[in-house]
Amino acid sequence: MATTTAQLVLTSTDLLSDSLSVSAIATLTTAGSSTGLTHTEGLGRKTLASGHAQYTLFDAGNRTADKAHKIYLKNMSTTASEYFLITVNGEDMGRLYAGDWAFFPWSADTTPDTDVDFKITPSTSASHTLEYMIIHE
Repeated sequence: MATTTAQLVLTSTDLLSDSLSVSAIATLTTAGSSTGLTHTEGLGRKTLASGHAQYTLFDAGNRTADKAHKIYLKNMSTTASEYFLITVNGEDMGRLYAGDWAFFPWSADTTPDTDVDFKITPSTSASHTLEYMIIHE
């Protein structure tokens, strides 16, 4: 059984009136059990060429619905104004700006007539790179 842990640490001395220090850690497990997640497609990078429109990063049709899929993303750009728009099920989840990263679950619902594909759209026509990984059952 694989053991994979995810950890997040948030600290700030000037965001609130008091210092902020929050830490969370989780062992990644399959849906509804304590068995560790055992699959990944590995750490990859996608560089979108000039003028590229929306791109499907993860196709829900290639997954099992409602399982424990975890996604890691990082915008590798160093240009502050460059971002990737993250879209799931046709809904814009948000923008991942230069240097930002995200880690979150994805249901990969495969119900007919839904489009829960995981898509990214670059903010500019200049090429920039997204680092990504999916850890799943």
